[in-house]
Amino acid sequence: MAWRFALMIDPVAAQSPQADFTDTFTAVDPAAPALTVGELSTQRGDGIFESIGVVDGHAQEVTAHLDRLAHSAALCELPEPNLTQWRAAVLVAAAACGPGESVIKLILSRGVEHGPAPTAWVTAAEASDFSRARTEGVAVVTLDRGYPLDVPARAPWLLLGAKTLSYAVNMAALREARRRGADDAIFTTTDGFVLEAPTASLILRRGDTFVTPAPNAGILHGTTQLSLFEHLAARGFDVGYETVSASSLPQADAAWLVSSVRLAAPITAIDGASLAGDAALTASMNAYLLSPRD
Repeated sequence: MAWRFALMIDPVAAQSPQADFTDTFTAVDPAAPALTVGELSTQRGDGIFESIGVVDGHAQEVTAHLDRLAHSAALCELPEPNLTQWRAAVLVAAAACGPGESVIKLILSRGVEHGPAPTAWVTAAEASDFSRARTEGVAVVTLDRGYPLDVPARAPWLLLGAKTLSYAVNMAALREARRRGADDAIFTTTDGFVLEAPTASLILRRGDTFVTPAPNAGILHGTTQLSLFEHLAARGFDVGYETVSASSLPQADAAWLVSSVRLAAPITAIDGASLAGDAALTASMNAYLLSPRD
């Protein structure tokens, strides 16, 4: 990954009337040390983040990402972020991205143990090349996430609806998928329902209806999925949220993993069973996702 920019943020109160945040930003060398050894984001993964796709210097779906950052902060009992300040930081980072595809990351940490809190920063880097996944697709396996469908309501302290920095399980799931000969994974509950992928949302097509698992089981509500549903609805398709059984996955007419940087990757197989694709529709989805979206 080629780093392009890094910016430390001195967070201001959410309700601050401040209009110019320039003096709250400090540009730093993205290749140089910037965090202290007591930083809780690195010691405990105690923080939240967002990844924003950037196309030719335009940051995509900024409002949706900032809203989700605020939602994650509330779930994690972090200070409420000043979204005007964060939006200003995103614009500064986007200006440093240049042509092509990039990714901006927003990170808000609980701070330093027994020290200043919170810690906040923004990075910008060149995005990986996902052209093959977008055109040739990905094979997936289903992996048990280890809890039943109703656990988020019973155990909100698990923070299952927050986008936290604690991604060790997500990365382990991707390694397990590759050990099984697949490219990615779809998490399922112990009682047989579909959740999401480790770093993406799932969209299924049944005829002219597109569905995604209902975000009531600790599923992270995907910004790209929301945007695609608006696009598909505008084209006359039906879209909706369902509690999807894992056993019904192979019966889908088509399926995609969608995320802010990889965009729409068609699923070619689930647990070794081939799944039909729709190359033309996938291409139109990605053309839309690569267009400027606010």
